Amino acid sequence: MGTIGKTTTATLFLCLLLFPIVFSTPNDRLVRIGLKKRKIDRNNRMAAHLESKEGKASEAFLRKYRLHGNLGESEDIDIVALKNYMDAQYFGEIGIGTPTQNFTVIFDTGSSNLWVPSSKCYFSIACYFHPKYKSSRSRTYKANVKVRIMKLMPMYNMVNQGLVNEPVFSFWLNRNPEDDVGGEVVFGGMDPKHYKGEHTYVPVKQKGYWQFDMGDVLIGDQTTGLCASGCSAIVDSGTSLLTGPTAIIAQVNHAIGATGVVSQECKTVVSEYGEMIIDLLLSKDQPLKVCSQIGLCSFDGTRDVSMGIESVVNENAGKASGNVHDAMCSVCEMAVIWVQSQLKQNQTQERILDYVNELCDRLPSPMGESVVDCNSLSAMPSVAFTIGGKILELTPEQYILKVGDGELAQCISGFGALDVPPPRGPLWILGDVFMGKFHTVFDYGNMQIGFAEAT
Repeated sequence: MGTIGKTTTATLFLCLLLFPIVFSTPNDRLVRIGLKKRKIDRNNRMAAHLESKEGKASEAFLRKYRLHGNLGESEDIDIVALKNYMDAQYFGEIGIGTPTQNFTVIFDTGSSNLWVPSSKCYFSIACYFHPKYKSSRSRTYKANVKVRIMKLMPMYNMVNQGLVNEPVFSFWLNRNPEDDVGGEVVFGGMDPKHYKGEHTYVPVKQKGYWQFDMGDVLIGDQTTGLCASGCSAIVDSGTSLLTGPTAIIAQVNHAIGATGVVSQECKTVVSEYGEMIIDLLLSKDQPLKVCSQIGLCSFDGTRDVSMGIESVVNENAGKASGNVHDAMCSVCEMAVIWVQSQLKQNQTQERILDYVNELCDRLPSPMGESVVDCNSLSAMPSVAFTIGGKILELTPEQYILKVGDGELAQCISGFGALDVPPPRGPLWILGDVFMGKFHTVFDYGNMQIGFAEAT
């Protein structure tokens, strides 16, 4: 999730003090934090939708993972965050300083710091609706402020102080809408009551984020193509949905009948270049060169890239022209992936072009949500992720988020689009939708992540 507060927000670290009022340490030497969940109502969803139209939704993702530029101002979690098209937020309480000052926070595996509003914060909405940290009230924080603790993490301190046995923490997120218990974060190991079966472990690929290598994404038993040769993934308890490459999200939306934004550029590419793409792929041309051969992208020696930069540099080409080239190149690359998946199924040219046009209709809005028919869940396919050589499957009931009851209920796709170019991508962010199905273990002692079916 985004961090709390803006501008003059104080940055405090969980490693400062973790108090008994927040954590209980039973005989099993596991430090437990109970989680609560907050349901999202229609008014909050509307507020988030209006905010997203300003173009902030995708920027929040990019800033969080530093995929471009510097980390800018952050969002307030209690005014529905811009990426929270979901059925619940998970949060717990911590105490900072002595005497304790309590704060409600989201335990976010995608962020390294804890942010709380400062007593000197005057111009942020967050500071009007949340308690502020007052350093004058907590002598322990004032005593430790000069100590070089910024390189420490909470788990290091817990292990060093003998509070836990292992440098491991685990998440159990309760997705039962009828249950008020939100879940539990366990420091020092895992609770067998939270999962069943054995965990599948994968090594952490990149320090700084819980990032690992992932294999193919399947809709039913069919490959989606793009990640067949590998993708990167991040497990993030602070992200509500599952986000991934638009090329795959469009296929998912098509399979589940989600309604998205019609892309005219997409249909234009299919109409003008669809048959050429098929012919080039059938002639065994390298898929990474197809769009440059057509003239919609440039080739950098390894893959097709957008010609937008060249267009912007050219004095005779305006900024809008560059944006058009960018869009057409991206759409062409998606079309190549879609055509490849259909050619592997030995579909006819007519059927392939019809299928790609249908996917154009299902392209998700980068600033909004995709909605499905609540009465069609039984006809929707499963969506599975290949992790550690095993297939981890989500059913429609697990990846569709239901808001409201009865005739007024709406069902929202748990999949969102986020395109990260190589070498950082293609990248998936596996948020609460995924972690709700799979109990997740973060083992930084062995630099690995484990998944098992949650109870």
